[in-house]
Amino acid sequence: MGEGSKIQWTHHTFNPWRGCTHVSPGCEHCYAEALSKRNPAQLGTWGAGGTRVVASEAYWKQPERWNRAAEAAGERHRVFCASLADVFEDRPELVEPRERLWRLIVATPHLDWLLLTKRPENIARLLGPRGINFYAVEGRVPCPQPNVWLGTTVEDQRRADERIPILLDTPAAVRFLSCEPLLGPVDLARWLPHIVLRRSEHDRLTPDVAGALREVLHAVVREDGGPWIHWVIVGGESGPKARPMDLAWARSLVAQGRVACVPVFVKQMGARPVYEVDHRGGNGEDVRVLGATSLYTVPLRHRAGGDPDEWPADLRVREFPEVR
Repeated sequence: MGEGSKIQWTHHTFNPWRGCTHVSPGCEHCYAEALSKRNPAQLGTWGAGGTRVVASEAYWKQPERWNRAAEAAGERHRVFCASLADVFEDRPELVEPRERLWRLIVATPHLDWLLLTKRPENIARLLGPRGINFYAVEGRVPCPQPNVWLGTTVEDQRRADERIPILLDTPAAVRFLSCEPLLGPVDLARWLPHIVLRRSEHDRLTPDVAGALREVLHAVVREDGGPWIHWVIVGGESGPKARPMDLAWARSLVAQGRVACVPVFVKQMGARPVYEVDHRGGNGEDVRVLGATSLYTVPLRHRAGGDPDEWPADLRVREFPEVR
């Protein structure tokens, strides 16, 4: 997605520091941790007793250049912060660099900063830095910094139940979920907008009428503002130890977003996309028995399942939220 990042849903990736600690099953095969073992001096070491390495001065200047380029082009550019750490990890040595990050965000209004965390319980406390008016107040209503998108990772239903309510309690221009690595089915119904099309009603509409109706409802949702989830990212796990992602789980999230008029971005199938098959089948398929479930492993050339041309057509969905 443009210069600066290989992550398809962002233009740039910015890591003000590197290093983190596991907090849930989604962390088990963390690619950033694997990278850090090759170069701990630059990428830190994982764990509560590990190190956090702050980026260089030259690196900190990059967002200022991105901001100028976006302004000159009359565009908004998305910045994912951070892929090699967690912005809301609460450690004493991160107080100063985090406050420097807040000042940088305020100083780059043409960039939309995507802050993704597995620690949403820390957001409200750590998003109020000293001496920085991060939340403007109009009347009695706190208004978030308009270029801050807050997201949390929900790899399974338990993490959805734990983290999403906390995220929704925090004002943000956009609230989003990263369902990656998707490790099980996730039901988001209670946190999506209540203005929905029933699936049965949606399926009876012609594509043109359904699309027009979604646009109208999406406009209502956008003006309402929340507290809702405004965007959902879906992806399977990559790497040699990747856990399987059932295509049915991804399909469910796409369908949930569609009927609630919430955009969904399917990032990748992961290294082990699967779907259930009947035991009575047998045409030479690669059937692997995991527990009591027979699954068909989807053969993909891309090692992370990141090429949409290889996916089933109904999963080639890459939508973005509209920024007010």
